[in-house]
Amino acid sequence: MTEKYKIYLSEDTKTRLANDAELFEFSRDNGTVNLNGFLKELIVNYFEQYRSDNDELLGNLVNELSSVKALRSKEASDLANRIINTYINNKEPQTGKSAVITLTASGMSYEIIRIIENNLLKNNSLSGYMKDMFLSYLSIPRSKREEIIFKDTYEAINRAINENRLLSFNSRGFERKTVVEPYMIATSKEEQFSYLLCHDQRQKKNRSFRISRLTNVFITSNTFVRDKSIENELTRKALRNPNSMSKDTHAVISMTERGKEMYKMIVKNRPYVTYIDGDLYHFDWPEQQLEDYFRRFGQDAVVVSPDSLKSKLRGYYKRALEAYS
Repeated sequence: MTEKYKIYLSEDTKTRLANDAELFEFSRDNGTVNLNGFLKELIVNYFEQYRSDNDELLGNLVNELSSVKALRSKEASDLANRIINTYINNKEPQTGKSAVITLTASGMSYEIIRIIENNLLKNNSLSGYMKDMFLSYLSIPRSKREEIIFKDTYEAINRAINENRLLSFNSRGFERKTVVEPYMIATSKEEQFSYLLCHDQRQKKNRSFRISRLTNVFITSNTFVRDKSIENELTRKALRNPNSMSKDTHAVISMTERGKEMYKMIVKNRPYVTYIDGDLYHFDWPEQQLEDYFRRFGQDAVVVSPDSLKSKLRGYYKRALEAYS
């Protein structure tokens, strides 16, 4: 069964939902963002948590209000519902453009919407209920939102970690199925994405995979013995830069005053500075990530060493100059 529903919310809320859909790589065959597919996944994976949290909040409010002798139980319940709908769920800005989303629901997302329509609306409309659920979702940190959207993947990974079982999966960008020893999940502080940190037996090396890019995740029946040295290395990576398993290189970057300000402001994928000596910033970080990060700085961050990194950035700017010439 398939049904279309119109959800009314603010343009800002619609934009933020679309941003998550894009960041979590929900796309159609033509490359455009698949907001509908993302929202269906959100509804299926977040509905129970949202309902449970609302029920707990309502129960606590009813208990508090029922303690007031002048209020009967029914009055306390009605007042608690009004408080939630007026002061808690109504988090959208009162100014700005309004927007509408046409949600095409099918399968489990349709079944959940039918449950909402038949049992949970009370004095609210379906559009209002869905808007409140979307706003509640957006109030959660992005790394936790990722965990909601990819709930089944997270649960499979955590079970494999807890049971020391080999994990197999496909990852976007890799054609071959990968089988790994899963050790931990770590969140990148700047990106707010989460990564599976693991050891690849076949390639005999530690690897990192962004969880939102994993598909066909399967817990095998085979177990592995955790290696303490591997675990220590992955723990170190988890605290610094879980999105890369490349070896660190020592780099020295000469910064202008503007470069120093840019380093403070550009936080995405920012390498940690080991120490600062005047205008010289010392880093111990994977070379590829240093190259990717400092490409944005131009003359305000010049590589002193190593020569390999200096050569890569010199070539990058040379090709850019030739293209503009």
